[in-house]
Amino acid sequence: MSPDPAAAAAPVVAIRGPVLTWRGDPFRDGLESARVYEPDAIVAMAAGHITAFGPAERVRATLPPGTPVEHYPDHLITAGFLDAHVHYPQTAIIAAWGGALLEWLDRHAFPAEARFADPAWAREVARVFLGECLRHGITSAAVYGTVHAHSVDALLEAAAVHDMRLIAGKVLMDRNAPEALRDDAVGGIAETEALIGRWHGRGRALIAITPRFAASCTPAQLEAAGALKRAHPEVWVQTHLSENRDEVRWVRELFPERRDYLDVYEHHGLVGRRTVLGHAIHLSDDELARLHERGAAIAHCPTSNLFLGSGLFDLARAHAVSRPVRVGLATDIGAGTTFSILQTLGEAYKVSQLAGHALSPGHAFWLATAGTAEALDLGDRVGRVAVGLEADLAVLDLRSTPLLEWRMRQVGSLDDALFLQMMLGDDRAIRATYVAGRLVYSRPA
Repeated sequence: MSPDPAAAAAPVVAIRGPVLTWRGDPFRDGLESARVYEPDAIVAMAAGHITAFGPAERVRATLPPGTPVEHYPDHLITAGFLDAHVHYPQTAIIAAWGGALLEWLDRHAFPAEARFADPAWAREVARVFLGECLRHGITSAAVYGTVHAHSVDALLEAAAVHDMRLIAGKVLMDRNAPEALRDDAVGGIAETEALIGRWHGRGRALIAITPRFAASCTPAQLEAAGALKRAHPEVWVQTHLSENRDEVRWVRELFPERRDYLDVYEHHGLVGRRTVLGHAIHLSDDELARLHERGAAIAHCPTSNLFLGSGLFDLARAHAVSRPVRVGLATDIGAGTTFSILQTLGEAYKVSQLAGHALSPGHAFWLATAGTAEALDLGDRVGRVAVGLEADLAVLDLRSTPLLEWRMRQVGSLDDALFLQMMLGDDRAIRATYVAGRLVYSRPA
């Protein structure tokens, strides 16, 4: 990708240190072919984009005189982390005890979301949520609001302050929910279309049509959502699929005419390249094959799936070479138990172990960056460190705790170091977060 002429004329800032990025998909191409590691590199940024990247001595000679270069020796610079599926209104109930999915929704999620009738509360939670994202090195996310359209306005207004790349949507839910959280097939779609007009493509904001899940939407609402997607093929669709076995049975009862859960969405024109389906644990081989054919993506939510006892997502099965399905990593706050992508990777590793497949640290870090960007159909904008892409970066302190400092003395390879971060790292490992080329978070000394 060639440099942006506007970026070439803008003030340049740069950071230096070891850089990990990607030129391919390690699940498809093999890890060594896909991975790029520069032990001493410079990343230069201007006008929100990466303008130069490569070995430090070579890039330094090309920088304009006086360009500031922030040096992060003994750290690791990567593309900013991405979160493929997260409920920002549930920030206030993270770590709320008890119940499987459907009970947990009634006990915790719905009451928390009802509070968003108050726009001031929406603005407060948006501020806290985005602060936590940046503190954990998350620079882009696909985010659920509530049924209230102003929940999305509050989030995207707050994100615009930092120029964050977010996909967001107002939840569509016209049945099987408390009355205060139900919209209707006409009004909910009209509010979503208004959000598209207000926000989609404004700055770095993007809109998703967001049916909560099949059981919360009447056929009329799903049909209207499909019509909206046909009218606006440029927007995203995000929803839930086959998270919990009781949920799967319930959807079968509600839609007896459809052959399976996925077919509910397919029938209404909601499954395609920009569709992101949360969880997707309990899928048949036929459903996975259809996801591959339609180019839809799955958001893997390991901490949430373990917390609610929903099941174990088989990452290797999803990536089967005969019909690979794109998969992104997700925190799924607030059933998800942490904003930390490092801790989420650690749990994804354990889930893969239980499924009989060891997730390598290299594959894991691809999943948290370029892999999730590809799943969100944003791979041409974010997820890698490359000239022309948007300048969203995370800087990891590989020795962020006394134990990690000591353990890092024993490592013999990059993969060893990455695996330690997955297993022992947390928010303290994020030294700095850059969004659109600007430092938006720096860990206190």
